[in-house]
Amino acid sequence: MVDYHASNSQASSGGPAIYMDPREQENDWDRDLLLDPAWEKQQRKTFTAWCNSHLRKAGTQIENIEEDFRDGLKLMLLLEVISGERLPKPERGKMRVHKINNVNKALDYIAGKGVKLVSIGAEEIVDGNAKMTLGMIWTIILRFAIQDISVEGQSLSTVFLISLALSYIASWKDGLAFNALIHRHRPELIDYDKLRKDDPLTNLNNAFEVAEKYLDIPKMMDAEDIVGTLRPDEKAIMTYVSCFYHAFSGAQKAETAANRICKVLAVNQENEHLMEDYEKLASDLLDWIRRTIPWLENRAPEKTMAEMQQKLEDFRGYRRVHKPPKVQEKCQLEINFNTLQTKLRLSNRPAFMPSEGRMVSDINGSWHNLEGAEKGYEEWMLNEIRRLERLDHLAEKFRQKATIHESWTDGKEAMLTQKDYETASLSEVKALLRKHEAFESDLAAHQDRVEQIAAIAQELNELDYYDSPSVNARCQKICEQWDALGSLTQSRRESLERTEKQLESIDELYLEYAKRAAPFNNWMEGAMEDLQDMFIVHNIEEIQGLITAHEQFKSTLPEANKEREAIQAIQAEVQKIAQYNGIKLSGGNPYTTITPKTIDNKWDKVEQLVPQRDQALQEELAKQQSNDHLRRKFATQANIVGPWIQTKMEEIGRISIEMNGTLEDQLVNLREYEQSIIEYKPNIDQLEGDHQLIQEALIFDNKYTAYTMEHLRVGWEQLLTTIARTINEIENQILTRDAKGISQEQLHEYRTSFNHFDKVRGQHRGSTWEIRREGTGGHLSGDAEFARIMGIVDPNNSGVVTFQAFIDFMSRETTDTDTADQVIASFKILAADKNFIMAEELRRELPPDQAEYCIARMAPYSGPDAKPGALDYMSFSTALYGESDL
Repeated sequence: MVDYHASNSQASSGGPAIYMDPREQENDWDRDLLLDPAWEKQQRKTFTAWCNSHLRKAGTQIENIEEDFRDGLKLMLLLEVISGERLPKPERGKMRVHKINNVNKALDYIAGKGVKLVSIGAEEIVDGNAKMTLGMIWTIILRFAIQDISVEGQSLSTVFLISLALSYIASWKDGLAFNALIHRHRPELIDYDKLRKDDPLTNLNNAFEVAEKYLDIPKMMDAEDIVGTLRPDEKAIMTYVSCFYHAFSGAQKAETAANRICKVLAVNQENEHLMEDYEKLASDLLDWIRRTIPWLENRAPEKTMAEMQQKLEDFRGYRRVHKPPKVQEKCQLEINFNTLQTKLRLSNRPAFMPSEGRMVSDINGSWHNLEGAEKGYEEWMLNEIRRLERLDHLAEKFRQKATIHESWTDGKEAMLTQKDYETASLSEVKALLRKHEAFESDLAAHQDRVEQIAAIAQELNELDYYDSPSVNARCQKICEQWDALGSLTQSRRESLERTEKQLESIDELYLEYAKRAAPFNNWMEGAMEDLQDMFIVHNIEEIQGLITAHEQFKSTLPEANKEREAIQAIQAEVQKIAQYNGIKLSGGNPYTTITPKTIDNKWDKVEQLVPQRDQALQEELAKQQSNDHLRRKFATQANIVGPWIQTKMEEIGRISIEMNGTLEDQLVNLREYEQSIIEYKPNIDQLEGDHQLIQEALIFDNKYTAYTMEHLRVGWEQLLTTIARTINEIENQILTRDAKGISQEQLHEYRTSFNHFDKVRGQHRGSTWEIRREGTGGHLSGDAEFARIMGIVDPNNSGVVTFQAFIDFMSRETTDTDTADQVIASFKILAADKNFIMAEELRRELPPDQAEYCIARMAPYSGPDAKPGALDYMSFSTALYGESDL
């Protein structure tokens, strides 16, 4: 490498270079230095190439340096490109005065940058004075390409001028310096050890070709001109070498920019993966809910109790097997969503908005609908079981009463239609009439049973009994027969009464017997029906009420027995009178078919049914006592589990406020606490087992506890969800602490401040409230400032401020986060200041996967300076952070 600080070196031509004060080099253009044709040729080529390296950014170039700058237009454009500033609007006229004015605007701009222009006027430039034009370009190069380069505290222009004036320039002539300069910064491009000092032409061409191909530095000099010249032009050398400085400086900026972009893209790729996981989990859970709700909303009734019991068993299987994993999925989904939002905030990305219908609120809403459907389905099934139970009871009662009635009416139509009274004696007619009166009394007594049968059939229809058609047909037949019996009864009465006018004889004793025997017989039949009647009770009180009623019935039996004995005494009196008067009785009582034997048989049946009824009632009492035991057992456990869940919920709330120790300690303690809660699960399972026994026993109420199994299930699920969320909050705090460099002491201070803020926030709302942030020394006060802070920590105006939001607020101003502006600036460096970037530039500067990631997501650039294949990196960067960041 050339020692630019050597002061007494000898030139390769055999003599020292002439020293010249670098401050005077900008003013030496009126001397005869450019009279050397070789130097002028080198400067013309180098300066032209240097100008074109900048003008190409504006889509133009020059061919002849003194001709193409004469109208001042490309000269002004050159200054705008290299400075990044706007010059006054040029004049578009073709006249000399317009050209002079444009050149003056350019020269005025140069002078405004503190550059002293001596002997360079607009007229010389407009006239195409090569010496003055090259001098002007050299002045621009000094100001904009060399002046700001620093080496060990000195301007590179100063260092370079002194070095070139005092040192040998052989290293530039033999090409080793150019190759060494490239090898120093990009060793992979030059095999320096293979270069030979005695082959300068090869060395120079190698350096120029590598610089043009890999460093985007245009070839500004010809190797032959340098080698064939005794002393190469130092200004051309300086101009060319300054391009190396800017290239290497730009490469370092590009590397920095590429690293920043890679970091941003890696964060974005990870976040997109988390978003995709959330979307899939949310979609699967919502699909399961959508498939499950129609099943729970199916209210198709079953015909039998067994079919309905199977539905209930299927529902219990859903509660035990299918739903619990989905509860865990829902909890995990909320945890994943909170973690993702925390990572987005830490990387200064916009908040994640799930696709339509997959928000956490949507999932909670669907879950609420699911639980509503569950509750409705369970209530419906229990009501259906009650209905079917009631239907079975009514149907059996209908069949019993219908069978008894049909047995009674058997042969009655034939009896009512016979003409026996036409050939009967007076006494026989009187007997027939009395018998008919007894029948009418019997018929009236059966009217209540017929009405009961019709009422039961109507109730079966109203309760949608599956076999209602057969019930209706049987009821219709009974009613039609009953109407026919009424008509026949009336017709026979009329016939007997006509005959009675001619035949008067009546056996009062038989009639009295018949009149008393019929109602007593009906009473016994009713008693047998009641004693055999089915009953349904749901608690001890109801069965005790039936037992009391049965005891009351038994208390009436002695009086009924007296009536039976009195009726039997009437029959005995008939026999006594007949015997006493020598009357020969022909057959039985003409007025009734109820014989003393019939009464005795039915009385015996009643006496047999009474103890059977006693046994049935006692068995039901035992069953209800067992049910009451199940209620008490469930209530005892529920009254322990319910308060335990409530206590744990309160403890978690207190723990979340009174966090002590490091976050890692808190996390360990919370997980141990969570494990202790999970270990309580067998108590919940035991309670589920007790609840299942209660349901199998068809117990629908429990006066011993206010807790229902559904209430306890919800409380248990909330407890698991709450401890999981609290653990997730600590994990997110660790993530925030590590990402933002918050110390344990700062985090403790934030927690203390937050707890105080949480206690007093309500009393300060609407009044002056102050926050002092010691970390930044800021002072925030007043209603407006309070409103601003609340807008940051509670953007949704929900009235709830999370500790995570409070940490974000307290640390956001001291945390170094990437912004959209920084990413755009990084891409601009990689794009060499263009407003767009090419795919090959991305592949050259970024790792392959991240380069392809950008290319796939960048839209085509559509600006006025667009080129085929140009990509819009500005819109891409803006999209990473959201519009608000710009």
